[in-house]
Amino acid sequence: AMQIMSIVNAQRSGNAEFSFMGTTIPCSRDTGIFITMNPGYAGRTELPDNLKALMRPVAMMAPDLTLIAEVMLAAEGFSEARSLAKKTITLYTLMQQQLSKQDHYDYGLRNLKAVLNMA
Repeated sequence: AMQIMSIVNAQRSGNAEFSFMGTTIPCSRDTGIFITMNPGYAGRTELPDNLKALMRPVAMMAPDLTLIAEVMLAAEGFSEARSLAKKTITLYTLMQQQLSKQDHYDYGLRNLKAVLNMA
């Protein structure tokens, strides 16, 4: 958090250079600091409070898996990409709802993309 705070303070003050961990480096006003986290995911932890205080939350929404699947299939040359995408996402949704809730089952976007890349 101290490193982030030194960058933020340098940007706010408009300095051309600042000291970062004992080294003087240039400061660009075009620089942004972003932290993406998925704390509900297995093995992930919450952001520490002192770092959370320096960041602004941004709302995210779930991606449209059908549209992503359609674009990926169309890019690979499937002529019925829309129909195949709907069927694929319906299958994924049914598996997610009806199969047991074990940790090794993963129906996220990364897994969907891996399956579609094999098509």
